[in-house]
Amino acid sequence: MFETVLVANRGEIAVRVLRTLRRIGIRSVAVYADADAAAPHVALADVAVRIESYLSIPAVLDAARATGAQAIHPGYGFLSENAAFAAACADAGIAFVGPPASAIEAMGDKIAAKATVAKAGVPVVPGSDGAGLTDDELAAAVARVGYPVLIKPSAGGGGKGMREVHRPGDLAQAIASARREARSSFGDDTLLMERLVTTPRHIEIQVLADAHGNVVHLGERECSLQRRHQKIVEEAPSALLTAAQREAMGAAAVEAARAVAYTGAGTVEFILGADAPDEFFFMEMNTRLQVEHPVTELVTGLDLVELQLRVAAGEELPIRQEDVRLSGHAIEARVYAEDPAAGFLPTGGRVLALHEPSGPGVRVDSGIAEGSVVGSDYDPMLAKVIAHGADRPEALRRLDAALRDTVVLGLGTNTGFLRALLADPDVRAARLDTGLVGRRLGEWTAADLPTDVLVAAAAHALLDLEPDGPVVDPFDVPGGWRVGEPAWTTWRMSVTGHDPVQVRVRGRAADAEAVVGDGGPVRCSAGRSGVTLSVTMAGTTRHYRCAQDGETLWLGRDGHAWGVREQAPLDAAAAVAEGAGGPVLSPMPGTVTVVEVANGQRVAAGDRLVVVEAMKMEHVLTAPVDGVVRDLRARAGATVARDDVLLSVVTEES
Repeated sequence: MFETVLVANRGEIAVRVLRTLRRIGIRSVAVYADADAAAPHVALADVAVRIESYLSIPAVLDAARATGAQAIHPGYGFLSENAAFAAACADAGIAFVGPPASAIEAMGDKIAAKATVAKAGVPVVPGSDGAGLTDDELAAAVARVGYPVLIKPSAGGGGKGMREVHRPGDLAQAIASARREARSSFGDDTLLMERLVTTPRHIEIQVLADAHGNVVHLGERECSLQRRHQKIVEEAPSALLTAAQREAMGAAAVEAARAVAYTGAGTVEFILGADAPDEFFFMEMNTRLQVEHPVTELVTGLDLVELQLRVAAGEELPIRQEDVRLSGHAIEARVYAEDPAAGFLPTGGRVLALHEPSGPGVRVDSGIAEGSVVGSDYDPMLAKVIAHGADRPEALRRLDAALRDTVVLGLGTNTGFLRALLADPDVRAARLDTGLVGRRLGEWTAADLPTDVLVAAAAHALLDLEPDGPVVDPFDVPGGWRVGEPAWTTWRMSVTGHDPVQVRVRGRAADAEAVVGDGGPVRCSAGRSGVTLSVTMAGTTRHYRCAQDGETLWLGRDGHAWGVREQAPLDAAAAVAEGAGGPVLSPMPGTVTVVEVANGQRVAAGDRLVVVEAMKMEHVLTAPVDGVVRDLRARAGATVARDDVLLSVVTEES
């Protein structure tokens, strides 16, 4: 076994690999870019080396040589599926904890991979043949297969660059957009096309192979709950498959791995129709550890990272197929820095407060800490919350309780959305397909802003205003001292995604009366202890975690978080004026990739204006009204912050 291993990654996967290294007694080396100097993985490693970029092969190899690392674990993303990196490690005499470069090349090109596994008897989805197809050749292939189709990059994975096309008129734009995102994400804009399977379920098989000819599979993971073709909830085993279907898919996955002389941990991904689980098709093979590997670990009792290391060190697998047993059920939810109500746009900011859950059957793989800054340079995934139970209902209950206990304040996350998703009757009954989230998103994000949150924000503000000490001057009490009833203190509260609401409070925080919007008065009381705010309203007491960020108060409870700020009268007036046209703002921090208009150009409502990319995700900004483009500030390649003015659309009336 190795004495020193370098982890060429960041975030939660780096932390997860480092924990196994520590458990089995291997000295660990972390690498970090400047933005991650204070990241948790840097603190956890025995040694940490600064590098310019996680994508720099020379920098990573230099760090390995300088620290005496005998092996490099790439995690996932970055260099994990880079054949040139695997080859460079071999040339340097450093073990790559993954498959050989030849296997990465064979499976990294989806076009070649389909041909390879088809020869091994594995069923593949009908689609385009050949590599390097032009736009016209892709269009011709679509005409042969028929709509609907899926356009996807030949390189890379993670759902990036994939586009569904249901109508001929949308094809050209889908190809152009897919090429841009593929080029940005993988440095390769080669595309392929596949028939889009209706009511698809995404099921993948975990395989392990050693250099001695042994290949086993560890059962399947269901990954059908996705947004933007990227997984958000995964579970093992699938509620859909029978034992016979599981064995058939497992055998196909083993043959796919054998077809490329695979070694290490890998995942063979299949797609099948929910109404025909016996008919499954190979999609791709991920030649690395998967984000969702913890659910397999929890149902098999195996540490996949340890097995990766043993295989890379030349050892035989310690298990055979007959040794693999699945125990219970495990479900994982990915916590992202994103806004589901805004189409899952990335968010960002500093983590002001953090509480991660624990308890029976609960595991958290996290890459953040209080004080961490989440920017636009990397993938927005922050952590994974995983729950294991004796059966699927128990795993669901434990996962929901864990998400309810999760607190991340300072930036928007999807934790509240995950709870709504997991509570849906179709999800609980395992009636899943990859389009479910897209079809039902509005139902899970349409909740009104809870009244209690606004009262809590007002109570917090009231506590800040009240004098503190054994003797209180009545004239210092908010609302003033006067004969008769106390005066109302009024705030106009603003929360992203919701209309501003007026909140009025009178009395002291310990015994007050509040009015929210047009509602009636309600008795309330509030007190603070450390970072916890307790508010009793109409006889019900709720507890909130609090964090202040300038003028924004962050409140968290039950897995949800709200950033509340007082809206100034001038801001309110400006918001009303924008309804007639006006500035078009960047919805997220990122980079302008395309500018499709010019100053003075007439546009119609819905016309494309600018494309902004953040965390390898494109967002198209469109004209809010009919009008003329003025004050065009957006420039292709320029970096923008959230709410930066990119241009204005001016109506004739204005």
